[in-house]
Amino acid sequence: MAAPATTEAFSLSYSMFSLLLILFACVELGDAASAVHVYRLIQYDLAGVPLGSRISHLNHHATSLPIDPNADLSRSALVVPLLDLDLSFLRDYITKKKPLGGLVILLPQKLSNKFGDFGKHVDLSRVKSVLNELEDLLVHAELPYPVYFAYESSTFDSLLGDIRGKNFSSQPATSTNGGYKLVISTSEAKKLSPPTISNFQGWLPGQKDGDSEQLPTIAIVASYDTFGAAPSLSVGSDSNGSGVAALLEIARLFSRLYSNPKTRGKYNLLFGLTSGGPYNYNGTQKWLRSFDQRVRESIDYAICLNSVGSWDNDLWMHVSKPPENVYIKEIYDGFSEVAQDMGFSINVKHKKINISNPRVAWEHEQFSRFRVTALTLSGLSAAPEFLQSTGNLHDTRKSADEKAIARTVKLVAESLARQIYGHKGKKIDIFADGSSLAVNSHHIRSWLDLLSRTPRVAPFLSKNNPFIAALKKELSDHTVEVHVQNEVLDGAFTFYDSTEATLNIYQVAGVTFDFLFLMVLGSYLIVLFSFLVITTRGLDDLINIFRRPAVRKSKSA
Repeated sequence: MAAPATTEAFSLSYSMFSLLLILFACVELGDAASAVHVYRLIQYDLAGVPLGSRISHLNHHATSLPIDPNADLSRSALVVPLLDLDLSFLRDYITKKKPLGGLVILLPQKLSNKFGDFGKHVDLSRVKSVLNELEDLLVHAELPYPVYFAYESSTFDSLLGDIRGKNFSSQPATSTNGGYKLVISTSEAKKLSPPTISNFQGWLPGQKDGDSEQLPTIAIVASYDTFGAAPSLSVGSDSNGSGVAALLEIARLFSRLYSNPKTRGKYNLLFGLTSGGPYNYNGTQKWLRSFDQRVRESIDYAICLNSVGSWDNDLWMHVSKPPENVYIKEIYDGFSEVAQDMGFSINVKHKKINISNPRVAWEHEQFSRFRVTALTLSGLSAAPEFLQSTGNLHDTRKSADEKAIARTVKLVAESLARQIYGHKGKKIDIFADGSSLAVNSHHIRSWLDLLSRTPRVAPFLSKNNPFIAALKKELSDHTVEVHVQNEVLDGAFTFYDSTEATLNIYQVAGVTFDFLFLMVLGSYLIVLFSFLVITTRGLDDLINIFRRPAVRKSKSA
């Protein structure tokens, strides 16, 4: 009786061992997956028109360029490095509304703060040019498929190498020929409620001779939020992180002078950090509208700072009033005097505003609409187009130079000080290098680093965000009567969530492999079944199972 029991135990052990081998093989196939963090192209509506990426989930086979012009990509996700992307090919797909399963654009590691100076060497000027054209194309089109950005990595290098090696470029991968499958499991994006924007203001009151005297005011203003193709990557280091960093340093310098009654000037200084910049400076408009009329009338002029972190020898002064205007000429002469001492030049560009046109290209134009003299200092020689140069993908920490910002700070601070303290025409260096009033490059750098790590697209930057609290604290450290104004963004914008996701990359086998695997598995099961029957019931029983049963003849009546 022991022999059959031993045989059954052996059979059971053999079966379990075989099952474990099959499970192990399945686990090995499952381990061929990689997870990568990706960033979705913005999805928004403008005046009811759907724009951007309209789908967030992805479940298609991967392919890459070059592609056969006649290939059907409706069930394929195109994975392509930025500098390999044929923009004419993409523009043709978008304008002709050709079907595409999905698009994953790989950005150079040099654009990411995570990689520092590591990563492949690339021509950043070419990267900037390609990204400007690409973002303009993607942001202003309705794309009925998921579009994501990711950074180049060894994972994508291996994927692209295999795709090109197996000729999946000319013939997209399918369930028949295998390849790689890209999966993003996420719910569809939902509409966001109208975003709240926050404006900050702080004062440095001037020295009054009498209680009834109304001192003139000079305003220094910068817009701090951004807009870009990928909201989670829109940090806008130069536009306009550089302007914010410059304003905070100017506030720090003058707080040292105004903290002492003996060096407090006879001008009020008003510092404003505004939101809604990419949306025709909507926050600036709301901020100015909230002022008492007497406060607006007390503003001699306003200096708006925009993109001051990437200029070399020429800084531009953009104005709405003609350069011959007495007030504009006086301000320009003050800047030119200091700029000449510092070894560079100031250029004036006049652009008349059209009150009936809702488009506001520069922040100072909002002041002009309220009949307040204002100007914008910028490294840009011309006004950007709507939703351009407001936090592009290339506008990262490497695009802003703290030395350029420091020179802007010194230019503004020295020209203001010479006017406030009556030193115009005198070569007096109030903020001399090495002095206690010197421009602090470390302070500029620390704020520029923080701004370069903080995406600031209005709908995704809530009023409770730690960055908002940090701005308020910094302004409170150097000014008084700090006030935060929270307003709802006007305009025809509707935004959607789902800005980041995890991309799972699976290496999948083709139908041929699946067929062979099933054949092997079926053969194994037949052999196992036969073995179990023979060892437990004998060979005759096995033969009887497969033997055709005899047909019984019915008896005739």
